[in-house]
Amino acid sequence: MTTSKTIRLMALLLTCAASVRAQQPPRPVDPARSVTLSLAEYNRLIDLANRPPQGTAIAPVAAVLASANLRVRVDRETARGVFDVNGAVLRDGVSRVSLLSGATLVDANVGGRPLPLVAEGNAQFALIPGPGPFSLTLEWGTPLIFGPGRASFVLPVPQAGTARATIDLPGEQADVHLSAGLVTARSVANGRTVVDVTLDPGSATEVSWSMRDSAPVAAAREVRTLADVMTLITLGDSDVRMVALINVTVVQGELRTVVVRLPPGYELTGISGSSLVGSEPREDGVVLTLGDPALRSHQLLVSLERPHDGGSFALDTGLVTVRDVQREVGEVAVEGVGTMELTAAERDGMNRIDVRELNSALQSLARLPVLSAFRYQRSAVAPGLALDVKRFPDAGVLAAVADRAVATTLVTSEGRALTEVSLELQNRAQPFLKVTLPAGASMVSVDVAGEPAKPVLGVDGIRVPLLRPGFRPSGTYQVSFVYLHAGTPFARKGELEMTLPRMDIPVGIVEWEVFAPERYSVRAIGGNVIDLQKLGGGGAFGSAERDYGGVAGGVAGGTFRGPVRVSLVNDGLPGQIRGRAFDSTGATLPGVTVELQMDRGPRTAITGSDGTFVISGVASGQVTATATLAGFAPATASFLFDERPRQVDFELEIAGVNETVTVSAEIVETAQRPASAPAPPSQNVINLQRRTAGVLPIRVDVPRAGTSHQFVKPLVVDQETVVKLRYKRR
Repeated sequence: MTTSKTIRLMALLLTCAASVRAQQPPRPVDPARSVTLSLAEYNRLIDLANRPPQGTAIAPVAAVLASANLRVRVDRETARGVFDVNGAVLRDGVSRVSLLSGATLVDANVGGRPLPLVAEGNAQFALIPGPGPFSLTLEWGTPLIFGPGRASFVLPVPQAGTARATIDLPGEQADVHLSAGLVTARSVANGRTVVDVTLDPGSATEVSWSMRDSAPVAAAREVRTLADVMTLITLGDSDVRMVALINVTVVQGELRTVVVRLPPGYELTGISGSSLVGSEPREDGVVLTLGDPALRSHQLLVSLERPHDGGSFALDTGLVTVRDVQREVGEVAVEGVGTMELTAAERDGMNRIDVRELNSALQSLARLPVLSAFRYQRSAVAPGLALDVKRFPDAGVLAAVADRAVATTLVTSEGRALTEVSLELQNRAQPFLKVTLPAGASMVSVDVAGEPAKPVLGVDGIRVPLLRPGFRPSGTYQVSFVYLHAGTPFARKGELEMTLPRMDIPVGIVEWEVFAPERYSVRAIGGNVIDLQKLGGGGAFGSAERDYGGVAGGVAGGTFRGPVRVSLVNDGLPGQIRGRAFDSTGATLPGVTVELQMDRGPRTAITGSDGTFVISGVASGQVTATATLAGFAPATASFLFDERPRQVDFELEIAGVNETVTVSAEIVETAQRPASAPAPPSQNVINLQRRTAGVLPIRVDVPRAGTSHQFVKPLVVDQETVVKLRYKRR
């Protein structure tokens, strides 16, 4: 092309472009804009722009089988089944889907069309296009394997998420077994047995069953069994309940049914057993069908009941027996509800035994005290009992009782009183302890069995929660509470009345210690308590943390050498006596010989480096304890020991200084002290003073020095304990 032609062509194109632009409407011109980005955002956009494009995600597997449902029917010598398999192809194109291994497929189709299959060794694969779901139908068959009295076949299971099967077998068989899997349902109809099973996916399962009903086998061996029958008879208010625990032992053959005879007059209320499949009532009993004849022992529980007229009645009752057994032995226990007198007459073959000789399984069935027990071996005469029951009207009993209550009161110069009450409680059925505080008093803290508790405020008093009934039915535990009473400030002289709270349980004895400030002289002038100082008892009460016996006591008084302190402890072992030896300054004394003189001979121990000793296994009786050490005067204490753990502390004095001391209420004091002298504070006072220093959630300026006054009141039953005091400033 020449140069002139090229120029003319370019001019024509420019002219056309100008004409096209002239025909289009003018576009508005966007004003200039700016966007401000942080450096981090700018760098993130740069990183995103530089990332390579991601490829399409590929499924980890080509195809999966979701579920497989099998329907198998056994006829004559073959087993045929239909497999309904559901799944999905996850990748594009044709995928190989694993179906079965070691199986013979008769037919295979998908959606009514033939399914292309590939065989590799024993495994079968299907070629299915994808992606997408699919549903396959596979027809399968296999010959049966016959053995002595049994038949079986191997069922292939696809590698699916879940695999279930319904197997239809000939004959009314109850003992179908699977090598892997679980039988979920079983039914018998029209001479065939149908079982529903859940299989282990991907593993072949052997299905076997008995062929006695449909195939000629060798003559079955005679069944021989032994039976143990444990019978519990409960005499209720309006009915009699009987529970029989039957243990059947198979000696020979295979047991399929057990015939149980029931005593006349009773109604069957329940039958249970791990190997029990079904039951069929008969005129004189019930026929029990067992699930596995191969088991050599079976345990069955039969429950019966019959009404009676109530009150006192006579009952001639038979027992549950097992028919067609080689030998039957049994035990019978009779228990009753309420208060009654039972007379049980023995029949032939029934032998009365002690209730402690009963079988442990029968003892576990009993929920009430066993009144009578028998053992028998069944003979030609049917076992039975003739019972004569005489009932007595119910009488009220104590639900809770406190053997002892220890009260400690600290009185301040402002007239405020801080009191701690500690109870040694025995509780059988009472959920709460009702406490009625004096007017103007408030509860500070509550402890039950060493653990803090929260009281409940009621309109008629405070409820202290107790340990639930049955938690500790035969033992005692400690319940303590502290309350604060705002009284009238002390004047130069005057009178003061103090009251302990009322409690809704009987208390064997109340021991009350009142600690008054040192600058006031206090004496008792009235009330319903006994002043120990006037009786000459003197001494201070033991710590509320330990049971010292108090005036109700357990330690005989006597003459001793050296101050000796004998007390009960809660943290020791039965039959244990322990203690320590120290001098008049309180320093421990090692090497002290402690000898116990008892009816069964002496026992000896030597204190260790910490001055303590322990003697265990001490028998009940009168005990005389003597502590000796060279250079010190011996100390002796004599007391009555009842196997409750004791603490015996000896204060040894330098030889040549003799002083006679007496013990009262298990606490020892010197005889030279005048009867009118004020008693020193006990450990209870010291402990309560310590608790006020930041432990209790209140602030009370209790006196650190003062005098103690001890009072007692025996047998307090839902009443107040009151003492009237007269005071005068020293």
